[in-house]
Amino acid sequence: MDFQLTPEQLSLQQRTRDFIAREVMPLENDPRHSHHGPSEALRQDLVARARAAGLLTPHASRELGGLGLSHVDKAIVFEEAGYSPLGPVALNIHAPDEGNIHLMEVVATEAQKERWLKPLVQGHIRSCFCMTEPPPGAGSDPGMLNTTARRDGDHYIIDGLKTYITGATGAGFAIIMARMEDGTATMFLSDMDRPGIRVERQLDALDSCFTGGHGVVRFEGLRVPASDVLGEIGQGLRYAQVRLAPARLTHCMRWLGQARRAHDVASAYARQRKAFGQALASHEGVSFQLADNEMDLHVARLTIWHCAWLLDQGSKGRHESSVAKVICSEAEWRVVDRSVQILGGSGVTSETIVARIFSDMRAFRIYDGPSEVHRWSIGNRIARGPATV
Repeated sequence: MDFQLTPEQLSLQQRTRDFIAREVMPLENDPRHSHHGPSEALRQDLVARARAAGLLTPHASRELGGLGLSHVDKAIVFEEAGYSPLGPVALNIHAPDEGNIHLMEVVATEAQKERWLKPLVQGHIRSCFCMTEPPPGAGSDPGMLNTTARRDGDHYIIDGLKTYITGATGAGFAIIMARMEDGTATMFLSDMDRPGIRVERQLDALDSCFTGGHGVVRFEGLRVPASDVLGEIGQGLRYAQVRLAPARLTHCMRWLGQARRAHDVASAYARQRKAFGQALASHEGVSFQLADNEMDLHVARLTIWHCAWLLDQGSKGRHESSVAKVICSEAEWRVVDRSVQILGGSGVTSETIVARIFSDMRAFRIYDGPSEVHRWSIGNRIARGPATV
């Protein structure tokens, strides 16, 4: 691997960094932001700014209007966007839309792309991904899927309950995972305003960075035309891996930017704040924490770039993304946690943005597979023995 950035990558990195500082960070305390995330009006404002800067949906293909970024390119841009909690929203690279765009580019029909994917890439609408269910349904174990889909002529009838659905409130359409009568899983596309879909409630969560927050969605007799099946019948779990492997890594990229922001805030404070006759940064108790932050950021970035490089070389990335998800989610969390400690009182209040980053990031060790499930998967791979070279 060559870790030296090309002139083109350096230019794109600087463009993104300048855009975030100039257009996005000044809106971080905008009143259009609530506990359930940026309002649609704020999102549209941010998207318009990214569109004008030529940075909207950069991960999408050039044919769809994006920049056609490689995975390594995404690592550079997504980290810079993540420096502000609003950055991924502005660039239209936030979850779940970023992963849904990737999945639909690979799997959707041309008609489905025209109807749903193009408006999503253009930032005109949002989407949600409906897979997780309340007990005893699917969570970390997708094999426990309880939402059902049965054939009825030229339609499928979907019934079930989903929970922790990010962005459900206000989404234009959903990707729905349901169990077929033969027990296999299939993905379906549906507009969110169809009869038979209801967002029952929004959940109060620690984070406030996702437009639409997180919701509970019920399907009761939802009729989906057979033409709105996403991909092939019975291949839902395979498509979930097409989506999740890169999506786990892009989470790592975005949160690396926020961890770096927290570290920068804490570092500046430690250099300026004095105690016992000297700057906090001169005390080993603080300087060692800052040093540990630097090392965790470095390890996370190298892990991301290595995994991104493997994906660019054609690796499916399932195992590598599990490794990266655990390393990065835990390293980046440690950085933010130490930053809160260094900042003291200002770290647990709205005096700095670090408390907000702290609240937003805690869930990262849970969604897209908690660390424990990834460790279990990695351990099982080890137990099976080395792969044949």
